[in-house]
Amino acid sequence: MQCCVLLEPKAEMNVMLRNARALRKYQNGGTRMSEMERLREVVRRLRAEDGCPWDKVQTHVSLKPEVAEEAAEVICGINILEETGKYENLREELGDLLLQVVFHAQIAEEEGLFDLEDVAAEAAEKMLRRHPHVFQPEDPLHKEAPGTPEEVADSWEEIKKREKSGREWEKAWLPAAMLETKELIDVARKRKGFL
Repeated sequence: MQCCVLLEPKAEMNVMLRNARALRKYQNGGTRMSEMERLREVVRRLRAEDGCPWDKVQTHVSLKPEVAEEAAEVICGINILEETGKYENLREELGDLLLQVVFHAQIAEEEGLFDLEDVAAEAAEKMLRRHPHVFQPEDPLHKEAPGTPEEVADSWEEIKKREKSGREWEKAWLPAAMLETKELIDVARKRKGFL
């Protein structure tokens, strides 16, 4: 005879997460893969020839609505956390946005453009370059470390301008992209019954 204990949804979810983590520890030949590796494998499997019919036909362009909607849902999660102290929605929505990053990197890898490691390396290198006061404090070029958040922001913009030299044309695409994002959000709002 089995005994069943009913838990509150949050407690039940935490038990399920612990059990899932314990199970993953024994997968992959006894070695534990990181959750990022696991997510990459899930996306690869979804995109495989025998994967999901919807996932394997997606493109960078077809996924634009999902990227915009997931970014908005992260903002919702931040608002919920700020107002209630509850983090679960933010964690979930950050995962959904991360899924979009992994998905786009997988598509790019299939196209021979770049992969998720390249995306992560680009982000890390950018942070290193744009925070010389943290990562290169002994460099004589950076002996005057910014002392306020405003000075850091000014320094960031100055470094960014040097990095983008020769690529200034990219900025001309941003107004149209922002307008397109607003339109995509409006479509999502209508679909969800908010308009």
